[in-house]
Amino acid sequence: MRRILVIKLGALGDFVQALGPFQAICTAHPDAQITLLTTKPFAELAKRSGYFDRIEIDERPRRPAGYWRLRRRLLDGQFDFIFDLQTSDRSGHYWKLMWPHRPPMSGIAAGCSHPHANPKRDDMHTVERQREQLAMAGIADVPPPDTDWMEADLTRFALPDGFALLVPGGAAHRPDKRWPVAQFSAFAAALKDELNLTPVLLGAGADREATTAIAEAASACIDLTGQTSIMEIASLARAATLAIGNDTGPMHLAAAAGCRSVVLYSHASNPALCAQRGPAVEILRVEQLESLTVSQALEASRSLTNHPSVPE
Repeated sequence: MRRILVIKLGALGDFVQALGPFQAICTAHPDAQITLLTTKPFAELAKRSGYFDRIEIDERPRRPAGYWRLRRRLLDGQFDFIFDLQTSDRSGHYWKLMWPHRPPMSGIAAGCSHPHANPKRDDMHTVERQREQLAMAGIADVPPPDTDWMEADLTRFALPDGFALLVPGGAAHRPDKRWPVAQFSAFAAALKDELNLTPVLLGAGADREATTAIAEAASACIDLTGQTSIMEIASLARAATLAIGNDTGPMHLAAAAGCRSVVLYSHASNPALCAQRGPAVEILRVEQLESLTVSQALEASRSLTNHPSVPE
């Protein structure tokens, strides 16, 4: 294989869990030119990873002219093989667009040369599913995600010794995946009083209403909402004593970076399929997050801060 295309379009958590497969593909094909097709938010991160020679942006075309332009870009790549790690209807359609010059592909699209031929693949965790998919394409060794290359200078934040990351946000259209602000506020206050950890709030602009309310209720909080890049979140996670938050992308990154992580789940998502992975991750799952108590979150946090397997 001289030219390889990797397709990964998804959200931050999905991208983090694909870092191991990215590395595996590079290791298995060291002499190939490897191109990643991804969405714009992850282009810079993909460049800095060192896994790819070229980055192509998926502009998510909706009209025939857009699909035609994408088809031309894909064909111009003259790819010998495609690893479809997105395995969605969209990514499968992109491969079909390349007819009659479709290269061999690892994926699930009907007719691809190296299908992930496990009828129970949808019941597998993302990490195991991608590992098995690559094994069926001839790549047997898939390491866990490596985030050591995500380095950033944190001095501008002037953080104290002993802090915990709080991630109270999440998708706006999925309120059932969020621990209520009132509980988060009480937890932030108790975190300082009982574990002597300064709460540091992380979030995007859309999370500002929640993080502002928590910061106002718990005066010890440091609010970094809208101020952190992905690289900085990874570096903060390595420096933090603990991270606690909803099932969202930054918690995937914190866990993969080695931070002791408590992740809060409701009925709205299944950790058996998508749980954060790392050396010390505690999943707290209840039917409705309103029923999760501050005491339960504190107990899980206290237990993890004494976890022996996580290097300082």
